[in-house]
Amino acid sequence: MKETRFFFVPNAANETEMPMDEAMHALRVLRLKSGDEMFLMDGDGTFYRAEVTIAATKHCMYEIKEALPQQKGWTGYIHLAMAPTKMMDRVEWLVEKATEIGFDEMSFLNCKFSERKSMRTVRLDKIAVAAVKQSRKPWKPQLNSFINFKEFVSQPREGRKYIAHCYEEIERIDLFSDLQNMPKDEKVTILVGPEGDFSFDEVQLAISKGYQSITLGNSRLRTETAGLLAVTMAQLALRKE
Repeated sequence: MKETRFFFVPNAANETEMPMDEAMHALRVLRLKSGDEMFLMDGDGTFYRAEVTIAATKHCMYEIKEALPQQKGWTGYIHLAMAPTKMMDRVEWLVEKATEIGFDEMSFLNCKFSERKSMRTVRLDKIAVAAVKQSRKPWKPQLNSFINFKEFVSQPREGRKYIAHCYEEIERIDLFSDLQNMPKDEKVTILVGPEGDFSFDEVQLAISKGYQSITLGNSRLRTETAGLLAVTMAQLALRKE
């Protein structure tokens, strides 16, 4: 049986030509030709059964045969906000794995103890697209640009808001226990700090802005591990039955 081919085409319903990178993969690697069937995903919740109409050197035109609206495997909304690590390959790993598991949005925080003070999300977006195609996720997570910690926590935000940290003198609740007791359609925002943790003042500021102080368990985790664990906990708590 021939393997189903999926391609990422934003706004696929209103276009007739695949993006250049997807077209090159379809034509040069998979050797698609006119009349071949393929499936497109727009990253906004819909798959499309389509047929190749023109297979040129660098252009792949298509015609949509059927729209296939999908459902998320989880309810609510999962937003991870994290201070990126100094080594970008660790952030890339997190984006890939979290996308495969399933989440909605990611923001990158500039904190007092951040090892990285600037970054670009272009490559991360490509990694997210690859993970969406590999895991057949109908939705691509939104990746936001760098933002100052104080600005982020001061923004109005609906739903449950959490900040994970290691300060034992500040009371913390268990994240997963709290997530299990919330409504299934809740929006969730979880903050994860840099390797040196958030500063004490940052944690207090977040709490004053309505964020709950949490622990992710007894282990001391690397930033990207903590971020992935937070997404996984939220995914399990909000997973559709």
